[in-house]
Amino acid sequence: MFKGYSIRNLMLWVLWMGLSLPVMAASNQASTPQVTATLISSHSHIAPGEQIILGIKLDILPHWHTYWRNPGDSGTVTTIGWKFSQPVEAGDVVWPLPDRFKMGPIVNYGYENSVTLPTPLKLPADLKPGKPLKVQAVVDWLVCKEECIPQQVVLSLDLPVVAAGQGQKTAAPDIDLALERQPAKVSWPVRLQGSDGSLTLLVDAPELADSAVKDIWFYPYEWGKIAQSHEQVVTKTATGIAIELHAGDMPLQPGEALEGVLIAKEQSTETSGYLLNPKLQTVTESSPAETGTDSLLLAIFLAFAGGMVLNLMPCVFPVLSIKALSLISHSSLGRGELIRQGLVYTLGVVVSFVALALVLVLLKAGGAQVGWGFQFQSAWFVFLMTYLMFTVGLNLSGVFTIGGGISGVGSHLADKPGYWGSFFTGVLATIVATPCTAPFMAAALGFALARPAPELIVIFISLGLGLAFPYLLLTSWPGLQKVLPKPGIWMEYTKQFFAFPMYAAAVWLVWVLAQQQGELAVVLVLSGFVLIALAAWIYAISRGASSTRLKFANAGVVLVVGLAIGLVTLLAETPTEALPDKQAKSLKQNWQPYSAEKLESLLAEGKPVFLNFTAAWCISCLVNEKVALSQPEVVQAFEQQGITYLKGDWTNKDAEITKILTKFGRSGVPLYVFYPAGHAGKPIELPQILTPASVLSHIQP
Repeated sequence: MFKGYSIRNLMLWVLWMGLSLPVMAASNQASTPQVTATLISSHSHIAPGEQIILGIKLDILPHWHTYWRNPGDSGTVTTIGWKFSQPVEAGDVVWPLPDRFKMGPIVNYGYENSVTLPTPLKLPADLKPGKPLKVQAVVDWLVCKEECIPQQVVLSLDLPVVAAGQGQKTAAPDIDLALERQPAKVSWPVRLQGSDGSLTLLVDAPELADSAVKDIWFYPYEWGKIAQSHEQVVTKTATGIAIELHAGDMPLQPGEALEGVLIAKEQSTETSGYLLNPKLQTVTESSPAETGTDSLLLAIFLAFAGGMVLNLMPCVFPVLSIKALSLISHSSLGRGELIRQGLVYTLGVVVSFVALALVLVLLKAGGAQVGWGFQFQSAWFVFLMTYLMFTVGLNLSGVFTIGGGISGVGSHLADKPGYWGSFFTGVLATIVATPCTAPFMAAALGFALARPAPELIVIFISLGLGLAFPYLLLTSWPGLQKVLPKPGIWMEYTKQFFAFPMYAAAVWLVWVLAQQQGELAVVLVLSGFVLIALAAWIYAISRGASSTRLKFANAGVVLVVGLAIGLVTLLAETPTEALPDKQAKSLKQNWQPYSAEKLESLLAEGKPVFLNFTAAWCISCLVNEKVALSQPEVVQAFEQQGITYLKGDWTNKDAEITKILTKFGRSGVPLYVFYPAGHAGKPIELPQILTPASVLSHIQP
């Protein structure tokens, strides 16, 4: 079997295999080159119904360390797997106060020299005396110095079982010391407030402000809630202390608790730890996140105002203009009929916003991180939207017209021409509005996505009412109707003119698709345009034909449109690509792709940083980049002040960007943030509509 192998090689192989296995122990102690582990007990003899404490003592070689329950920026928590010969209930590990280790930008929490990890055990009342309780502990840890080594030992201990009430304690100073070093529960008033990514922990405890306390640090139980590498600045207050923290990669949501230990070290080297569990109260300039009726009413008002402003955005204005032309053509109808048209349009808008809100609620319930315009991150949705824009353009150009047959589908509303048209115009207005963000919307949407489902839906209804309000006002106020021009041939020309914004929107969406899916997607969607144009031509020439020819024509339309939609399924075969790095050469190479690590590094160096979170499908973002961020005076100011320009692309789903949007109370893009030099913790948010002057005013030193 071992032909060709020397005895020496065979022995080396056996030795290597032995070193690779966990250290096995038939006793309560086992050692590795760096750590000696011992299984100890608070009792020498145990009795039924008692509570005892077992402990794992780790004696660690100098300059090496193991890790706490939250290891920090690296490392692994020490784990203990218990096995018993009789049914015994083991409690949670009691973690003594940890030390803090800082290596460059990395902060870890753990233990040096020696630590004991106690675990309480509840012994069952039917524990059988005379038969020892066999205990086995499988202990895994990571021990680090300059390098890190994962290690495992298996420890065992036999505890004699005596009659009830006759249990005997034993001296266990290591367990006693560990229990003394666990954090104390306190009744101090504690508050946690958030503001634009910064957190302030307020502790009303005058003893912490004593001059004898030389070092205070908050150790969170869960990684990612705060940025552990940031210095925690402690200041005295009238009632205690305030600690400035920074939000981490997994920022807290309003109302979420930040559980952890506040450790205070005195000049006498005495260390005390206190268990804190404050809930986040977020108060930001951009997000009215206070709880209560007032903040909800403010969010509703901001949503309504933002919805009205959406009508002036380039994505919605053409649709609203088309609807205004329809109103002029029906100006001969009575006032009551016009009001009903406006109400049906409003219903279409509101129903669409409620549907969008429900989708957001379901996605949030499933754990997804979503925001405004999230559906444009789906290439399938963008593909179908290009078809919709192109088809609407063909209709406005007169290639085909849809008569009463379509508008007559459904209910008794078919008897009133134009109702279905009004309703679906409202739906279309909602769909095309989502790539745009208007002033006032950011605060309202940021609030909505952090609130329970009923409040989110109410805010989205308010946004829809704001979008529909101008047209509803136009149909309901006779005075406004009088200023509308009289019907005439000009209306047909104007309607045809508005086909071109629809074609332009289709071209823009093709470009978005190219960013998401590459060149093949462009070929597919352009092929779909050809099929849709063919279907429109067949539909147009078949009007007025005999019933038999009409049936064949309609079947042909359905077949061709089906083929066009079928092209969408081919996108699943196309790999999703991020925005190519070569596009960083646009805007004269003055920006770099965003990453949390890059931002953290730049801020640690004290450099000024400008963040731009954008998406290819966000019209407001593209306009801002064109009219403001790419202007020579802005580019020159960035260069002169040494500002690093980072751009985060949210065209496709990106959890890292979603996290930072949430951190700033935003539900979508655009988001513009400036970090001045040397003030990494004080970011400045810019408005969502930019001009060169507004950018320059915010970045001036």
